[in-house]
Amino acid sequence: MTDSASPDQPNPRGRPKDPAKRTAILEAAKTLFLGKGFAGTSMDAVAKQAGVSKLTVYSHFSDKETLFSSAIEAKCHNLLPMPIFELEPDLPIRATLTKIGLAFLELIHTPEVIELQRLMSSLATQDPAMSQLFFEAGPQRTITAMENLVRNGNNTGRLQADNPKQAAENFFSLLQGCEHMRVIIGCNQPMTASEAQPHAAQVVDMFLRAYGKGEK
Repeated sequence: MTDSASPDQPNPRGRPKDPAKRTAILEAAKTLFLGKGFAGTSMDAVAKQAGVSKLTVYSHFSDKETLFSSAIEAKCHNLLPMPIFELEPDLPIRATLTKIGLAFLELIHTPEVIELQRLMSSLATQDPAMSQLFFEAGPQRTITAMENLVRNGNNTGRLQADNPKQAAENFFSLLQGCEHMRVIIGCNQPMTASEAQPHAAQVVDMFLRAYGKGEK
């Protein structure tokens, strides 16, 4: 499943890597993985799509698995950067949760993410390793960040959740609901921004009823 290591990979102690080329490689990888799947995408094809040499691709990403995971992480980070999960002492927890909820809804309803989820579903039995890479780079990263937020909320007396991991998963499950399944299978159109606002507010209300402590 993995492209064999390039025989001319550069010394990691060489000159600094070009962030613009890294971004171009990630964009090319995202396009190709969505269009051709994991097995159908080669490092050569990514290099050609990005307008760089294969040597450059390998200088940024050691193998195809790393490139795939990095492309997923980059997409998530654009809309759900890790600082968004920090509890600010002077900001009501409702505001933080609402901001996270809206960003998450925007992420899962972007065309690229919808297509990626459909691809993962279609390949689930054929390439479970790819599915695992996707889950760890995207959903698991997000769940872990939310779990850490809940733990911080517990420690500062703003939340009370006996099982922070379950609380984190409940939050995102409420946000997705059955509506997201309808979108994935093509029954409904993706949620709009005007639809996301009241939905996120309702989810935050439910979450704080279950886990809020003092601050509502």
